[in-house]
Amino acid sequence: MENHSMATATPENKDSFATSGNADDKQSKAFVNDNEKGGIKTMPFILLNEICEKLAMVGFSKNMVNYLTQQLHMPLTKAANTVTNFNGTSSLTPLLGAFIADSYAGKFWTITVSTAIYLAGMIVLTLSAALPQLRPPPCAGDQVCQEANGSQMAVLYLSLLFAALGSGGIRPCVAAFGAEQFVEEDSTQPKKTWVFFNWYYFALGVSILLASTVLVYIQDNVGWTWGLGIPTLAMALSIIVFLIGYPLYRNLDPAGSPHTRVLQVSVAAFRKRKIPSISDPKFLYVNEELDASISTDGLLHHTKQLKFLDKAAIVTEEDSLKSSEKPNFWRLNTVHRVEELKSILRMLPIWAAGILFATSNAQQNTFSLQQANTMERHLTKSFVIPSASMSVFGMLSMLITIVLYDRLLVRVARRITGLERGINFLQRMAIGFFIAIIATMVAGFVEVKRKHAASASGLIDSPESTIPISVFWLVPQYSLHGIAEAFMVIGHLEFFYNQAPESMRSTATALFWTSISAGDYTSTLLVTLVHKYSDWLPNRNLNKGKLEYFYWLLTLLQALNIVYYLICAKFYTFKPLSHKTEHVEGVELTTQV
Repeated sequence: MENHSMATATPENKDSFATSGNADDKQSKAFVNDNEKGGIKTMPFILLNEICEKLAMVGFSKNMVNYLTQQLHMPLTKAANTVTNFNGTSSLTPLLGAFIADSYAGKFWTITVSTAIYLAGMIVLTLSAALPQLRPPPCAGDQVCQEANGSQMAVLYLSLLFAALGSGGIRPCVAAFGAEQFVEEDSTQPKKTWVFFNWYYFALGVSILLASTVLVYIQDNVGWTWGLGIPTLAMALSIIVFLIGYPLYRNLDPAGSPHTRVLQVSVAAFRKRKIPSISDPKFLYVNEELDASISTDGLLHHTKQLKFLDKAAIVTEEDSLKSSEKPNFWRLNTVHRVEELKSILRMLPIWAAGILFATSNAQQNTFSLQQANTMERHLTKSFVIPSASMSVFGMLSMLITIVLYDRLLVRVARRITGLERGINFLQRMAIGFFIAIIATMVAGFVEVKRKHAASASGLIDSPESTIPISVFWLVPQYSLHGIAEAFMVIGHLEFFYNQAPESMRSTATALFWTSISAGDYTSTLLVTLVHKYSDWLPNRNLNKGKLEYFYWLLTLLQALNIVYYLICAKFYTFKPLSHKTEHVEGVELTTQV
């Protein structure tokens, strides 16, 4: 949105619209000191931590179905659900990590401690692969394979729990911590956060690419001990490097629990639910000095949506407000604090739209991988492409799309729209949703082709036999998913960071991961229901199933989802942010973005 000036009269009531020159001076000094730190020089230290987390996470999860079915001898549907449950939990724990970072520990220490917890999980996981007593014996001949016993599964789940908890502190904080190194309000620096998110996700793509090729190859051909030991060592290295960069970081202190403020606004609005609303928002309670620590980017000003929450900012006789006292926040809150809650609530419909996108993406690590297992994967007579490495085509497509988007598409779109970023994040997400629908539809048609090849070659009853059809038939669906991810996922991540109140950015980034979590759990639910009530998803022989029907079911659900998303995007209200207030001849001049 274009910047413009808005003039409002300043009421006499100091508590209503309080300003403080001393507070402004303190903020200005802090701002100058912060500018001596941060910037592009911090990126290697911050991104290396995220790269190592992704090497560890993806290096196992991409090939996890093979590990569970081949090493622990799990049935296919149980293994698929284990993968999606683990991925879902890893995307849910960021809510806990974000709460700790925003409320108490700050992002730096949350990242550091979480990385150590993740490292502990990787060590246990590596030991479970290295020690024979921690997994069932190999299958011998035609005998029924012995599934892992309770204690062996307990060791696996313990390692996954540590990994999920560690990931919960890294994921919501690294992206927000990295973006905070760029001071958008400094006129000497260009606005770079949208560029940061492009290259942040590019770095993730590179790490996923390495994990999907080098690590997966080591796991399949050298052994799981080395395949898990290498990312464990990388994780240990990342802690050291991240700590070395400490003197360079801009560290913003946590400004108290944003979750408590959200609860206080909700309680105050409920307690005042019976009092009449105020038609003129200038009579709502505002106190810039009180909100200084949670509004360094600028105050949130009043919006017309969710008017029932405005009652939390109405001053009544019972509030007994004095200029020298802080209000009882369980009865009275500032407009800024009310708008913090409104901003979060306005984001939730857009958050929900990302669930089915994540559900579709989850199939790349489960059923798409099993499709690849049955197809011809020889690149040469002696080299066989690991099935989990097929995701490399998705990663390459994503990386190429990010580069083209950043270097070409933005410049072209900028001339048309006039926006610095080319298109806004809501438009970027819509493009990703549409491409994902095509990707899932194509996956269904490829499955029809694969089963036809199995039938024609007489291998429909031989799940262990290789069907004479090239695994490269899966490239279109992987590539389309990669392109969709470059648009939707990065747009989704930027949306949460940009539209969240500044004191809740870790929490907002956690919301991004919880949409992925909900998508993984939705995948588990769909797979369970489809497996129970149909013959589409068999446990052992994929050739006898109807996987294409499952893909087309997902296509239909995504088509309905994009209609829902477009409606939500059309009526979405962007965060109303006002920068520092200047007083000219008794009038407030506020810059609004």
